Parts: sequence; C-alpha cells; structure tokens
Amino acid sequence: KIKGVTCAMPKGAFYAFPNVSELYGKRCNGKKIKGSSDLANYFLDKAQAAVVAGDAFGADDYIRFSYATSMDNIKKGIDRIEGAINSLD
Repeated sequence: KIKGVTCAMPKGAFYAFPNVSELYGKRCNGKKIKGSSDLANYFLDKAQAAVVAGDAFGADDYIRFSYATSMDNIKKGIDRIEGAINSLD
C-alpha cells in the first residue's frame, strides 16, 4: 500500500487504475502537482516509471499502470514510484 494511492483490484486485462487525487497539491522542488498529467510526468522524471495520465480517459483523479511484465520489474517500478511519492512536500 502506498500513501495517497488507492486502487481496486483489477478484474481483467493487465492494467490497474489507481486513484491518486490525494497527491494533488503536493510539491516537488516548488512545482505543484495539479493533476494526472503532472503526476505522470513527475513519475517519468523522478522514478523512471511510465504511467498514463487519467485525463486521457476523462478521469483526472486516476493514472493507469500496465503490469504486463515480470513481478521483479513490477516491484522495482512500484518501489521507485513510492520513493518519488515520499519525496513530495
């Protein structure tokens, strides 16, 4: 479980769609996270993890993760994302 992120268990495909809206308003180096696009860009830059912003699906409170990879890669990516979240002010 990651602080500020909630997610229902995926029921199909290989995507998770967690709610990340609790992270909005937080800052990194003075830059405010305003929505899913800001957060997706932050994760790419800070955690080297690619996610899809929920605003692409009309759901700005969410981001989309793909888990079509090995469990080792998933764990590494989630650990990097959690570290990036923990570094937000």
